[in-house]
Order: sequence, then C-alpha cells, then structure tokens
Amino acid sequence: MSREPDPALLYPDVAAHGSLAAALQAAAADQGISLALAVTPSDPLRHATFTSVVAHRHSSYITAWNHERRWTVWGSSNDRLMVCGNTADMRALPQVIRGWAEGASLDEIGQAAAFDLRTGRFEVPDNNPADVIAAEWRGLLKDADDSDWPQYQELIESAHAEPKLRGLYPFTSHWALSFSNTPDYPFSPPFVSIHSPRGTGDYTIKEWWDGPALHQVTTAAEAVAIAVGRIPAQDS
Repeated sequence: MSREPDPALLYPDVAAHGSLAAALQAAAADQGISLALAVTPSDPLRHATFTSVVAHRHSSYITAWNHERRWTVWGSSNDRLMVCGNTADMRALPQVIRGWAEGASLDEIGQAAAFDLRTGRFEVPDNNPADVIAAEWRGLLKDADDSDWPQYQELIESAHAEPKLRGLYPFTSHWALSFSNTPDYPFSPPFVSIHSPRGTGDYTIKEWWDGPALHQVTTAAEAVAIAVGRIPAQDS
C-alpha cells in the first residue's frame, strides 16, 4: 500500500496560507468574493467547513484528496446530499461555496460551477416524505441519464413510469435498484433488487442486492412488472 503523502508537500500553496480555509478565502478574494470558512483543527490543510443562510442546509465542507491534488465539495440539506463534485482547480470552488452559502438555488449553483457538479435532487425544506421521494427520483433519473449505461437508464425510466413504484423511495446499492416505503433510514425490509446488464445479458431480480437470483428477464419492462408483483401487501 502506498504511503499517504504529506499534505504540505501535495498542497504547498495551501500550507503557505496555514489552512485550506485560508487558501480558499484568498482564492475567493482574488475573484472579488468574500467567504466565511472554518478551519478543521484535526486536518487544517485538507478540510474546511462553511455554513448557509438557508437553515436546512448543513454538513457543508471541502475536502482535499489524500493521494492526488484535487478537492471535493459537499453540501447536504436535511441529511440528504444536494451538491457534490470535485475539481483539480481550487479557483473553481469559491463560486460554488458562495452560491450554497448565500441561498442560491441548486440549478443556479450548478450553472455557476466550472466543473461537473451533481445537483440532481431538489431541496425539500420541510422534509415532506412525498416530496423527498419525488426529489430522489429526479436525482436518480439525472444520474441514469449521465451514466452512459443504456440498460440502467431504461430500468430507472421504466420504474419511474410505473405509478406503484414511483410512490416508493428508490435507492441503489452497487447500482442495483431497490425500493422502500419510507425515505428515512433504516429503510423498510427489501422486497426486490434489480440488477441491470452491461452490454448484453439479462436483468436479474433478487430480494436484496447480494441475495440469490430469483428471476432473469431480457427487458426493463419485464423486470419492473416482477417488482410490482413483489410489492408487499399493506396491512389494513
């Protein structure tokens, strides 16, 4: 296993400022932007946090990679990831941080980003379950569209088109699609996990993502029909 390089050697410019927070503030100042960032004492050269004027936005931070010169920005809302992306250019980060901090919409933040920033979901300030489920479907559809995996995209779109599945919370593990009747963890007991083929092959239906195969079918529509048939009956 390769040894983790000294962050001061990988990020000498950050070390010169004493912390990632200070380096980002300096980069922002060069762009005429004022940012409030907090130093993370346990890892000042590779981690910094920032807050937002929007109350339900939290867990917002920048992390530097350990073995490669690159940074990732994360922003969560009501415990759900809303923005995430990485860049090798620290100068591209202040615009994203400012947008999140000042309450810009997710679409506005994504448009302002000079790098690929995941902003597929929409925010649900009151955490209403139906809206959280709809937001998760929106994010999943966007991810599938960006995945360069036609069979997976067809599965997500087919599942979303089925009203009985669209009302459930969709989640993935190892790219396998599953559903829960609640968006809050722990999810309800699994009843189906659908695995998409890559290139040629069949859709595989399991009860949970690493369980035994129950069915194999050639189309996403067939897989969705089996999933619908496995939805547990609701207690009266």
